[in-house]
Amino acid sequence: MNLHPSTRFHPLARLLHWLMAVLILTMLFVGVSMVADLSPRHPWLVSLHKAIGLALLVLVVLRIATRLRYATPPLPSDLPRLQQWAAKASHLLLYGLMLGMPLIGWGMQSAGGYPLPWQLPAIAPHDLRLYALLRALHGWLAYLLFATVLVHIAAALVHGFVRRDGVLRSMWPGR
Repeated sequence: MNLHPSTRFHPLARLLHWLMAVLILTMLFVGVSMVADLSPRHPWLVSLHKAIGLALLVLVVLRIATRLRYATPPLPSDLPRLQQWAAKASHLLLYGLMLGMPLIGWGMQSAGGYPLPWQLPAIAPHDLRLYALLRALHGWLAYLLFATVLVHIAAALVHGFVRRDGVLRSMWPGR
């Protein structure tokens, strides 16, 4: 089914959405594995986690710029105001977490005195108390991100299979 262009997200927005969705889910599972695994794979998981985190930081900046540049499709007019508010608030939360998580991780690594990939500069002073605070914050926000992603997926499925109002199709890849 071809939808009028104003009822779909820009192709770049859709590409970034799905690429980031895969990377965020990968990142969450790598993060859990990394914390629970002290095998010889641990350094590799940490390096992978850092690399994906930096990729996500670059992608979210590009995504924010894309979101500001291209109009987004309107929500269905029959969607209750509370659900419209929840949709907007959850998107703000997702964008905040997608931007904040890699920055907090970078700050955490800086505060802990750990080596940063690609010769990146430290963005926080070397301070073990700050490291502990940022590490705890990074962990708690990861749980919040996971919960928010689950709610986002559930809402998309409700729009796609219960309401059938075009919201899911507006972000679906392809035509």
